[in-house]
Amino acid sequence: MPTLRGRLTAWYSVALALTLAAFAAVLYVDRRSASYQDLDQRIQSEASLTAGILAESYRARGVLVRADTAGRPVLIADLAALLEAVPDFLVITAHDGSLLFASSDARALTFQQVEQLRRLASAPVSGRTSGALRLDPDGPKIHYAVHYVTDAGPQFGAILAGANVRSAELGPEQLLSTFALILPLGLVVALLMGTWIASRALAAVDQIITEVREITDGRSLHRRLAEPVVKDELGRLAETLNQMMTRLERSFAALRRFTADASHELKTPLTVLRGGVERAITTPNLPQETLAALEETLQEIKRMTELVDALLTLARADEGIAPLHREPVDLRGIVAEVQETGELLAEQAGVTMEVATPPEPIIVSVDASRIRQLILNLLTNAVKYTPPGGSVRMQLGPANGRVALSVADTGVGIAPGDLPHIFDRFWRADSARTRTGERPGTGLGLAICKWIAEAHGGQIDVVSRPGRGTTFTVMLPREAPPANP
Repeated sequence: MPTLRGRLTAWYSVALALTLAAFAAVLYVDRRSASYQDLDQRIQSEASLTAGILAESYRARGVLVRADTAGRPVLIADLAALLEAVPDFLVITAHDGSLLFASSDARALTFQQVEQLRRLASAPVSGRTSGALRLDPDGPKIHYAVHYVTDAGPQFGAILAGANVRSAELGPEQLLSTFALILPLGLVVALLMGTWIASRALAAVDQIITEVREITDGRSLHRRLAEPVVKDELGRLAETLNQMMTRLERSFAALRRFTADASHELKTPLTVLRGGVERAITTPNLPQETLAALEETLQEIKRMTELVDALLTLARADEGIAPLHREPVDLRGIVAEVQETGELLAEQAGVTMEVATPPEPIIVSVDASRIRQLILNLLTNAVKYTPPGGSVRMQLGPANGRVALSVADTGVGIAPGDLPHIFDRFWRADSARTRTGERPGTGLGLAICKWIAEAHGGQIDVVSRPGRGTTFTVMLPREAPPANP
């Protein structure tokens, strides 16, 4: 089962099914044993009752046996009629083993089966015996009791009372059939009950999962889970998660403060270094080697300055102290401004550039400088990763009540495994896309683009295929989103 709820339901259903099956088996065995005991007691009572009737009749009449028309000894008619009321198999033998009486059930048997019963009743044993026997051939299995007659005169030998065990097994088998019919219904009820119990038991877990999912980044770590009053396992889990988020919040806050402080402190020395190197480059009659070293140093200083600015921007965004200065602007103007820079970059890289904007104004309330930074970052990346002879296309226009800005290139593309990480900070793709020797980067540009888009209530998506190019699409709302409290 893929979910804990499903596994709990399955376990509960299996446990209930096994419990019902075990209960049915125990009840069947107990009922069967009790039925056999009742059967044995019944035939013992029948044998004793018959012996008592014979003894009383002998004391009252004296003669209980007469000869039939064939000259064979049989019970007198009125006594035989009385004993016909005794159920099951009843056989009475004479002292010499001959058959004196057989009940109607016994007479329904074959001659061979009746002979089996007669031989049991004529065995030279005194007292009482009992046992089980299957009548041949293919006859029923019976339990029997033999009562040897001693007080009904010298003519009698023994009384055999027997009963078909089928009568004892019928009740337990009916019970088993009833359980077989009830068990599927019980399983259905078990599944429903198991689902309900698992849902009730895991409702708090689902709530915890939902609340934890909403804490998606370091800016949401101030939130806490609702802790139940009862400190059970779920209560302790919520308490532990809250303690963990408290520690994470402190760690994130310390990291953001360090990043912001370090970035701020680095800006001044980098500015001083840049001014010193620029002045040194203007010194006349510098050796060529010194001039090359100073130019390389100046490029590194510029790269470090860009990195510090990006870090400071993201640190302020994480702290929530990077406010947006919104005002209604025509995005076509911002795109035109960025286009000039993009065309210069495209010309240097040997890439053609195309810009498409609608004829009507696209008025949106945005921070113009941040949107300009977003577009320039996307355009720079598109030119950077497009080989000479390729093309870059930037398009602006309305889309389903929103504003869509897309930047597409015909460059090297992004591998599917890299797509989930391109907006991560300091993440760089493989060497085929990075090309740090030609156009180095900091790995923070796309992270800043994502922050700018989301801070405006929009989103940024990417579609790419290796060797076929990449398309970044920014969706911005027409109306400014409500400010976060």
